[in-house]
Amino acid sequence: MTAATATQPQTAMKDFLPIEAIDHVEFYVGNALQAAQYYRHVFGFNIVGYRGLETGSRDVASYVLEQGQIRFVLSTALTPDHEIARHCALHGDGVKVIAFRVPDVDSAIAETRHRGATVVEPARAMEDKTGVIKRGAIRTYGETLHAFVDRSRYMGIFAPGFESVNFPAKCTPGLAAIDHMVGNVELGAMNHWVGFYRDVLGFEQLQHFSDKDISTEYSALMSKVMQNGTGKVKFPINEPAEGKRKSQIEEYLDFYRGPGVQHVAMVTKDIVNAVRTLRDNGVGFLRVPDTYYDALPSRVGKIDEDLKIIKELGILVDRDEDGYLLQIFTKPLEDRPTLFFEIIERHGSRGFGVGNFKALFVSIEEEQKKRGTL
Repeated sequence: MTAATATQPQTAMKDFLPIEAIDHVEFYVGNALQAAQYYRHVFGFNIVGYRGLETGSRDVASYVLEQGQIRFVLSTALTPDHEIARHCALHGDGVKVIAFRVPDVDSAIAETRHRGATVVEPARAMEDKTGVIKRGAIRTYGETLHAFVDRSRYMGIFAPGFESVNFPAKCTPGLAAIDHMVGNVELGAMNHWVGFYRDVLGFEQLQHFSDKDISTEYSALMSKVMQNGTGKVKFPINEPAEGKRKSQIEEYLDFYRGPGVQHVAMVTKDIVNAVRTLRDNGVGFLRVPDTYYDALPSRVGKIDEDLKIIKELGILVDRDEDGYLLQIFTKPLEDRPTLFFEIIERHGSRGFGVGNFKALFVSIEEEQKKRGTL
């Protein structure tokens, strides 16, 4: 037996939850029709699927949106006593389900249950004329769920009960895939959820940012980044740290009324085009002080992009041992200062822009001052 062969069973044992990709992200929203058109016209998503009264769904309406490898599902309640209505009344619009594509849903549910997960949807098959899809779900922080989906035998648009529709985006910013998703949890809970992702889902800790890394004169937070075995799924988990004033994490927890997904980062191959398109479509972005760009050449070295354009658009740049990245953050996507998006372009870097944290958080605090929540 060769050394390589000897290690294979151990590797297989460790990979008890093979995750192929993020299958979709489901948002609970107050009005799915209007939200779908917002994401179509502003963020360039194609509306490709629908369920509602016309398809036989009497209590929920949902729209399936796609761009690149990204799939969002926007769901709204049709009755006031529905779970979605209660969720939106408490939290506002927000992420409810982060679904993983897996080869075996029964195994995913069994393995995570064995390791301590709370199963809220046992594995079940759903079938229509286009095939069979299997799904189950477990609970994570707050009211957020992780679903496991196997669609290898399904050829339909999304799932049984959905019909194909075609409302293409008018212009696209070229968002390609979900890079990472960030969860905000209450003070003292970060290590608990780090342990959950490690012990229940088999993730590993990729990075750790202390309050010294992510702090300003007034506020601070701590963050640990969890990653699955293939590196395809990355989840930073944030908690507030003690500071002179209320941090952005505390503000989120106050207005979301508990833990939840803070932001979704989406990768693009052309962030300049993406930001120009999104800005023209009405997206508001956080802006760091112009002095940030004075020190940029000496801090990050040579990059392929024109620094004048980078400054004009307010794009941030950071470099690590593997390369550099460009990133920018939207303002909150709704009236509550909760969910927002990050747009990121990677040139080798596998980091999260630690060199930008202080400048970015000063910008966030300026927005908090305007809202009277700092």
